[in-house]
Amino acid sequence: MTQTLLIELLTEELPPKALSKLGTAFAAGIVGGLKSRDFLADDSVATTYATPRRLAVSITNVRDVSPDKSIREKVLPVTVALDKEGNPTAPLAKKLAALGFPDLQVADLERAQDGKAESFFYTYTAPGSPLQTGLQTALEESVAKLPIPKVMSYQRPDGATVQFVRPAHSLIALYGDKVLPLTLLGLTAANVTDGHRFLTAPGQRAVTVPHADAYATTLIEQAKVIPSFDARKEQIRTALLEKAGADQVLMPEALLEEVTSLVEWPVVYECRFEEEFLAVPQECLILTMQTNQKYFALTDTDGKLRSRFLIVSNIATDTPQAIIGGNERVVRPRLSDAKFFFEQDKKKTLASRIDQLRNVVYHNKLGTQYERTDRVMALAGNIAERIGADQTLAERAALLAKADLLTDMVGEFPELQGIMGTYYARHDKEEEEVALAISEHYQPRFAGDALPTTASGTVVALADKLETLVGIWSIGLQPTGDKDPFALRRHALGVLRMMIEKRLPVALSKLLEDAVSSFTGRPGFVDPRADVTTFMMDRLRGILREKGFTPNEIEAVVAQNPDRLDDIVQRLEAVQAFAALPESSSLAAANKRITNILKKNEEALAQAGTVNPALLQDTAEKNLAAAVTRVQPQVDAAFAAGDFTGTLKTLAQLRDDVDAFFNDVMVMAEDIGLRNNRLALLSSLHGMMNRVADISKLAA
Repeated sequence: MTQTLLIELLTEELPPKALSKLGTAFAAGIVGGLKSRDFLADDSVATTYATPRRLAVSITNVRDVSPDKSIREKVLPVTVALDKEGNPTAPLAKKLAALGFPDLQVADLERAQDGKAESFFYTYTAPGSPLQTGLQTALEESVAKLPIPKVMSYQRPDGATVQFVRPAHSLIALYGDKVLPLTLLGLTAANVTDGHRFLTAPGQRAVTVPHADAYATTLIEQAKVIPSFDARKEQIRTALLEKAGADQVLMPEALLEEVTSLVEWPVVYECRFEEEFLAVPQECLILTMQTNQKYFALTDTDGKLRSRFLIVSNIATDTPQAIIGGNERVVRPRLSDAKFFFEQDKKKTLASRIDQLRNVVYHNKLGTQYERTDRVMALAGNIAERIGADQTLAERAALLAKADLLTDMVGEFPELQGIMGTYYARHDKEEEEVALAISEHYQPRFAGDALPTTASGTVVALADKLETLVGIWSIGLQPTGDKDPFALRRHALGVLRMMIEKRLPVALSKLLEDAVSSFTGRPGFVDPRADVTTFMMDRLRGILREKGFTPNEIEAVVAQNPDRLDDIVQRLEAVQAFAALPESSSLAAANKRITNILKKNEEALAQAGTVNPALLQDTAEKNLAAAVTRVQPQVDAAFAAGDFTGTLKTLAQLRDDVDAFFNDVMVMAEDIGLRNNRLALLSSLHGMMNRVADISKLAA
């Protein structure tokens, strides 16, 4: 028989930032435990529920008894089970007793090959176990493995001490309409849960769930609880959009998830604050509303903050004035604090704060933020010169980039570093490019984030990230496994993205050289350029994979250790176009063969010099030499014009001559002069074929 199974654990309010993971893990643990014990049918479906006060899961088509199983048990090797005369030994009798089959005879056992020896086996049918037994274990295992942020100890009414994420009050275990008498955390299962704290009357909060299939409906209709986390979140999202009207609602997914974890019956109300607060940078107001109050800010269609905002309440009422007024009173001091910080910070220029960076430790092995600012400023000057940016503006932006760390606003909201620096720089009448560069130098902050828009922003962003990569790596704190406390992977990706997407005319080796030179005189500094370069090439492969290129196409370009990346995408697009030609596979295979021949004969090749037409004997090698001479100017012209696709496609006309050469010509001739001349011809061909990429990497 199969029925729907329901498990619900009712608790005190669970940690909101952990609720979604707790709900998923609770359900997955129970499902996994039942599946491993064969209680679930092939078409069983699990539904996860999670509210601020409950974790639950319902599973359809659960067996009341697991199926009988045929088990083939290894008993003992034959050499141990029988003595020299073939009689049963004492170890055999002991083993059979331990397995629960003391009356078995040797004749009842299967004798079969077991690796290189023979062993005795016994096959028997194990009867299925009842659901209650398997579920009890699965439930305990699931709870034991929950990703609990911090375990709490509490005392049950009977005096027993229990440990769990929050005090647990009741347990439901329903199989169809039947209660399974499970126990957990000192609780015995029943079919009763608790309704909404505020929307159900105190004496009527106990809600009976009549059947496992009726769980969600019963809670919605009688308990004023929407048990599904996802359904609650989407209801909040829809209500926010409806309430926003023509305005845009700022709805970060993390905030939406947290608010969903705080309410069981969400209702959206509109609140307002005084217009005077709009004089404060809107990022400050938005952040304080989102971070401290869990409110949703609104902007107009141009992205300008409105003085109205939305709240998600856990109480539905026709007279929400008290709720609205209370939230407006709560947010006002926060906005006042932001306004106060902003006004106080403006009384002191960014430039005047720089000397205080001497008191801010960056890392005990790398000095203070003041010393780091010196390094970044020197590095920015060098990079600006290399890419043709304004060196004076770049150095000024680098000098001021970290000064806002010492402001009251950034001290209260570290997430605003850079953003506030731009506001304060404008107030200090700094150049607009300098002001923008202070916030832009943190970009890209995450995958998919925008790149700096200004030349100075790009320069300082490169300098900041390269200084971090080289400095942190030099003291042995490079990423290991999934640990990357200094976000070096993100810094490397940021540098690569800027070089590629902005097509910067600069070599990576020169950028790293400048970064290393900024640490000149630093005691104990170890040059990490080789390791950092390898690390960045690995990140480069990842970026190119995300752009849709295949591993073989990527290796064709990256295997050449490209130093400049401004044309790497164009090279890969050319490789893609070449790979689509019918001649490509033959030429790639030939190039691979040429590469191997040249690698094995490096000394001879060094003595070969250039091709001597007088030493060309066979028709095939004469034709190939003529073809190389004919095609070389076309390849050179296309490459010089940056037409990488044209460069590679030009090679297609060589296929027949290359194939004929390898079919008819013995490269490693006995005559040394002839052999060296043929190696020189292959070397010339190899260089021409690999101008854009190592096409041998395309060979299967």
